[in-house]
Amino acid sequence: QVQLVESGGGLVEAGGSLRLSCAASGVIFSFNSMGWYRQAPGKQRELVAAVISGGSTNYADSVKGRFTISRDNSKNTVYLQMNSLKPEDTAVYYCNAEIKRSFREGISYYWGKGILVTVSS
Repeated sequence: QVQLVESGGGLVEAGGSLRLSCAASGVIFSFNSMGWYRQAPGKQRELVAAVISGGSTNYADSVKGRFTISRDNSKNTVYLQMNSLKPEDTAVYYCNAEIKRSFREGISYYWGKGILVTVSS
């Protein structure tokens, strides 16, 4: 089994910064992608940022220029540096990984339990 463990959330004032981390553990052959989604109260879960196996990145328009996603392959960890935070960034942030557990297996999708980020105005 694969586990994703998030850390780094919390309460911050508007304009502040936080860095989220997500460490993957378990039987992992390769990553197709790792990324972050978020879900605010009453809203659907949405993609925030993702890094694909080749190193390319995708960002939601709402976070471009403020958030940066990066990955440490040696630690199976993905980071989300969040700067210039706004109250509308308040949400539960979920780590997501698309992983192959062996050469023969297809891609499986895994989620972390989520971590709360609260931005006060």
